[in-house]
Amino acid sequence: MGGLAGQRASMRRVVVASAAGTAFEWYDFFIFGALAPVIAKVFFAGLTETAGFVAALGLFAAGFAFRPLGAILFGSMGDRLGRKGAFLITVSLMGGATFAIGLLPTHAQVGAIAPALLILMRIFQGMALGGEYGGAAIYVAEHSPSDRRGFSTSWIQASAAFGLIAALVVVLATRTSIGEEAFTAWGWRVPFLVSAGLLAISIWMRMKLTESPTFEKMREEGEISRAPLAEAFGRWSNMRLVLLAFFGVMCAQGAVWYCYFFYIQVFLEKSLQVAPATVNIVVMAMTLASAPCYVLFGWLSDRIGRKPVMLGGMLLGLVAFFPAFHALAGFVNPALVEAQRRTPVVVAADPATCSVQFDPVGAAKFSSACDITKGVLATGGIPYRSADLPAGTATEVRIGEARLRPADGTGLGADALKTLKAEQTAAIRKALADGGYPLKADPARMNLPGIAAILLLFVVAATALYGPMAAMLVELFPARVRYTAMSLPYHVGTGWVGGFLPVTAFAIVAMTGDLYAGLWYPVIFTAISLLTMAFLVPETKGRPLDA
Repeated sequence: MGGLAGQRASMRRVVVASAAGTAFEWYDFFIFGALAPVIAKVFFAGLTETAGFVAALGLFAAGFAFRPLGAILFGSMGDRLGRKGAFLITVSLMGGATFAIGLLPTHAQVGAIAPALLILMRIFQGMALGGEYGGAAIYVAEHSPSDRRGFSTSWIQASAAFGLIAALVVVLATRTSIGEEAFTAWGWRVPFLVSAGLLAISIWMRMKLTESPTFEKMREEGEISRAPLAEAFGRWSNMRLVLLAFFGVMCAQGAVWYCYFFYIQVFLEKSLQVAPATVNIVVMAMTLASAPCYVLFGWLSDRIGRKPVMLGGMLLGLVAFFPAFHALAGFVNPALVEAQRRTPVVVAADPATCSVQFDPVGAAKFSSACDITKGVLATGGIPYRSADLPAGTATEVRIGEARLRPADGTGLGADALKTLKAEQTAAIRKALADGGYPLKADPARMNLPGIAAILLLFVVAATALYGPMAAMLVELFPARVRYTAMSLPYHVGTGWVGGFLPVTAFAIVAMTGDLYAGLWYPVIFTAISLLTMAFLVPETKGRPLDA
């Protein structure tokens, strides 16, 4: 009895230390997403509001872009040298890069050097997280009894929620305590600098852990792979599993989870004009509700299997994307939906004069009448339809029965163009207000029960998919190359499919004027995984991990 109690206590230490360290890394990574609008103002001051926000989202995605590289580097290290050492290095790299962001100079201080340094820190963050998740999930799974593996590893999944909650709490507390003006000026640094304390705690907790028993057994038997990269990706038996993990699991994971927990922030703040502080509260409530759900669905997967639970999450997410976001718009900003139906907005222009509202390097001026108009509408969350006019025809904005002919700024100097844009912005916004379009979402008209129901649906879909996922991925791969082979598809899915979702979806919305057009991105990727998992991915529940 004492031996069983000791094993359970030891397992709790493994889970707590691994999940806490991973939560701190997620905290470091998620701060950036929560501060995207402020980052746009501080580091991309030379761009227009729309281009600056898209650039900030692009930089958020850049951190994800380098996660596969971290997966390869640290995955190979974890398979050759041990699980514990690899994720000790990753947490140190993540904490150091996050702390450094809090010390960076702004665009106003050093110009283009500021975003360049920020990009470098995001690369380090992405690489660190690329090596973190696989190590933590594998470490816990290789310590866990086979009949509780889904439950044990679900705490690693829940750590993402804990990290996001911590990030939002620190951001919200700083924002409300010092005010928005001070927060934009210097307060945005506080959440990054706080990571120094979290880093110290993470390293201390992980130093107390021992190596995984599966890895120790391989070391004793001389079964450790000397070339895990070649073995994982050069042998078809292993490469097939990598492809199944990506197409059957990770495409949907990147699409569903990052749509419901990250793109929702962009949708609420930019498309529906909800106050940033309110958006933080909404996402924090979603995240709090999600934390026990990961554990619930992980536990359920130990009873009925990984596939039924995860397929249910994919199917619910796929069915909900369009109707749920339409319903959410009506619950959050009914005045906007009513104005769109009553007074549709049309931008009629020569297509040759209209550019895509995406310019991360700040080279484009967006000076044509079409570009100025679409920039104002996209930034204000105003849906519009485009109409083509013959070449050389002046741009016309139709707001219901009203007609505006915005001036063209092509060829103007910087100061003159800035003045023209301010004048056109004021004129367009006045016409929109006259047409019944709200400048902000009215809290008094929000349908709170309806909003809560939609957000709960999002939470269930995302957590049913994500909760059992670590157990399935660990069980899918052989022990010799598990860290390497598991980490790459995971971080290509979350890093590329999920990380690029907010910037791609918002760019599609800005380009088309359709608030919901960006949802086609997650719909396509989720459908790919649903079909692949249903017909090709095997059930893995209960598989031995030392095979």
